[in-house]
Amino acid sequence: MNSLDTGIAGNETMLCGVCVEPGTFELREAPVPAEAPDGWALVDIKAIGICGTDYHIFEGKHPYLAYPRVIGHELSGRLAADAGGLSAGDLVVINPYVSCGTCRACRRGKPNCCERIEVLGVHRDGGMCSRLAVPVKNLYPAHGLTEIQAAMVEFLAIGAHAVSRSGIAAGDRVLVTGAGPIGIGAALFARLEGAEVHLLDLSRERLELAGSKFGFDRLHHDPSHILEGELADGFDIVFDATGSARAIEGGFPLLAHGSTYVLISVVKDTITFEDAEFHKRETRIVGSRNALHADFERVIEAIRNGKIDTDALLSAEIPLGELPGRFAGLAGDRTGLIKAVVRP
Repeated sequence: MNSLDTGIAGNETMLCGVCVEPGTFELREAPVPAEAPDGWALVDIKAIGICGTDYHIFEGKHPYLAYPRVIGHELSGRLAADAGGLSAGDLVVINPYVSCGTCRACRRGKPNCCERIEVLGVHRDGGMCSRLAVPVKNLYPAHGLTEIQAAMVEFLAIGAHAVSRSGIAAGDRVLVTGAGPIGIGAALFARLEGAEVHLLDLSRERLELAGSKFGFDRLHHDPSHILEGELADGFDIVFDATGSARAIEGGFPLLAHGSTYVLISVVKDTITFEDAEFHKRETRIVGSRNALHADFERVIEAIRNGKIDTDALLSAEIPLGELPGRFAGLAGDRTGLIKAVVRP
């Protein structure tokens, strides 16, 4: 493990959730960080969301990862000491994207796609532990949120960032493919922008869950029959949150003329499409990676103002000690699962 990368170790130890190799998740002891490097702060972790990235790590499908790895990047915590204008004990949301600050992307205000980015729980050890050192600039106050709500901000920010990238306008006809947590996040923020939101998923159970919990009523199970009736001319914006190359390729014919295709998913595969149809529609393809500070702030405000129902998002609250016995089951069947949150 690389735990010493994010703090100076003390004499105490803590348990960390480690994906040792594909298919193997264990709790391992590591030193508790006692000091933080300059510009960093120690945070006592309070809640950790499990997301598709963590399941992909467990399944050996993540393109940017070396094992073993302490996972966990959807994080909330409380400051162990005063730092960056915040006080000890303050609840914070942790932005897990550690950027270099000097590359071209960072200089242009796009640290979410930093050339040398290190995402906690992916490129470097994450927060499935008791304490973590984090750059002070990556800590956002979470006043008015609970510890579990604060741990949900990061994944919702990914959806909010994708919506921001799309150029969405009120009244746009929007299709979100993939009704998992990221897709639901994108759908929620698209709806807040006044769009007509449709959801597409091959799982009827996922669609029914999205409908019953969040009030989405334009639900589609069969992509081969979606372009019928009033939908015959396609969608102004399509968001892909499936993690499937086949699904991404299947989304191109669903685009209206003058439309935008936002790819939130990260896949290892090569994506192909028919160029003549792409140009005929003057389609815009947009990659959406991670999120920016403004996206985190937008999500925090939406939760604080009751615009996002976090109770509906929470599927399970799991003590860290129980996770090794449950991780494979969670990864193997996510049909009725939106968000599981781990308590260290």
